Amino acid sequence: MNWLVQLISSKVGVLALSLVVLLFLERIFPAVKLRIFTERIFKNFSLAGLNIILSPFIVLPITLLAAQWQLPWRPLWFTGILIDLVLLDLWIYFWHRANHAIPFLWRFHEVHHLDENLDASSALRFHFGEVVLSSLVRSAVIILLGVPLSTVVIFEVLVTLAAMFHHSNIRIPQRLEKLLSVFIVTPSIHFLHHHALREDTDSNYATGLSVWDRIFNSRSAHTRMLDMPMGVEGQGDVSLASLILRPFWRK
Repeated sequence: MNWLVQLISSKVGVLALSLVVLLFLERIFPAVKLRIFTERIFKNFSLAGLNIILSPFIVLPITLLAAQWQLPWRPLWFTGILIDLVLLDLWIYFWHRANHAIPFLWRFHEVHHLDENLDASSALRFHFGEVVLSSLVRSAVIILLGVPLSTVVIFEVLVTLAAMFHHSNIRIPQRLEKLLSVFIVTPSIHFLHHHALREDTDSNYATGLSVWDRIFNSRSAHTRMLDMPMGVEGQGDVSLASLILRPFWRK
């Protein structure tokens, strides 16, 4: 298991360094001026810290168990790390879409969307309930597709890097972002997903490859405006305690 410990340690190191770099760059080259910073950072990192604490006791065991129960049904020509990464990216697209379509899942996912200012830290703002539910559903995908554990860890790194990038408040040259958006999700695409207009919130679900929204007709027809409000339509952000308890309130 030494290789797994080393792989996870490398994952943490890469993501931590990337987050620091992105937070630094978006302070130097901001796309928009953030109205609230310190309070948001505290809430976002607190939620992330809670997930980090719970992960070794819940998420990691679930993933390890799923990797041991893989069903060896896939033909050799349909295997390989690139295929597995694309399939996992497709899965997370549908999972993300389900989080918006199913009221029970939205209760947890709404915590992420209540952030009224976006930066790289917003990519870490998830309720632990959503993280646990995601790991359970993902375990079924790992078993059915026979995805190796090492590939799952690599995917976690890539998807987190992608999330930190497209949540970031970095000012990107328009031509460069337009080129990147053909292949991957960029801030101009994902900020619409956080627009406090439900029509836009329920669009642009892709996380890594931007092609999924075009294929499944879930791409927003609108264009990102720098002054558009972020968050959940008709609601405002709440305290950290309320964010943690919110999904369990009866509605």
